[in-house]
Amino acid sequence: MSKFNKLDTLNIIRSTGVVPVFYNPDASLAKKVIKACYDGGIRAFEWTNRGDGAHRVFQEVIDFVRVECPEMALGAGTILDAPTAALYVQMGADFLVSPCMVEEVCRLANRRGIPYSPGCGTVTEIVKAQELGCDLVKVFPAGTVGGPAFVKNVLAPLPWSMIMCTGAVEPTEDNLKAWAKSGVTAVGMGSKLFPKELIASGDWAAISELCGKCLVWFKA
Repeated sequence: MSKFNKLDTLNIIRSTGVVPVFYNPDASLAKKVIKACYDGGIRAFEWTNRGDGAHRVFQEVIDFVRVECPEMALGAGTILDAPTAALYVQMGADFLVSPCMVEEVCRLANRRGIPYSPGCGTVTEIVKAQELGCDLVKVFPAGTVGGPAFVKNVLAPLPWSMIMCTGAVEPTEDNLKAWAKSGVTAVGMGSKLFPKELIASGDWAAISELCGKCLVWFKA
């Protein structure tokens, strides 16, 4: 069961603004990455369901997060069907994310009071997601569909929309300021936030520092 209610989770994502997106089959390493992000100020984190047995690692990770990162909302991403969504909700996922719209996941998330962010690439898809009860819509792949300009143009006729962009988001001042200026609620960022050399060397302080910089740049 989620630690937070739906509104609290949405507020955490909105106030944080930068949501790391990550998966690794090594639970010990994953915990260190998440703790480094938490120490850098991150309060929302998306665990991607991409590897065999990813849910088993998630269970170990979320148990760690509840103790060591108590203010963090931990969500599950790459959710493509309702049974998988139900599995992660049962393990305590605070929110769900998909690269596309999955209506059966909308219904499940609504029943359980869990925020669900489906991937959308058009205004029609965004409005459809809102009709199905999705408060925070994911625009993906954000860079391909038009980048910050797309978000700005969508918000003109749909100013009530909460949008999280993933894809073409980079841990640089110019990039994050451009996304923030477009009006996005949050951005999701994957491998670029976790340089391989920092992971390999276990330089968790450097990852914390980068996360902290990203938060400042996005909120500036």
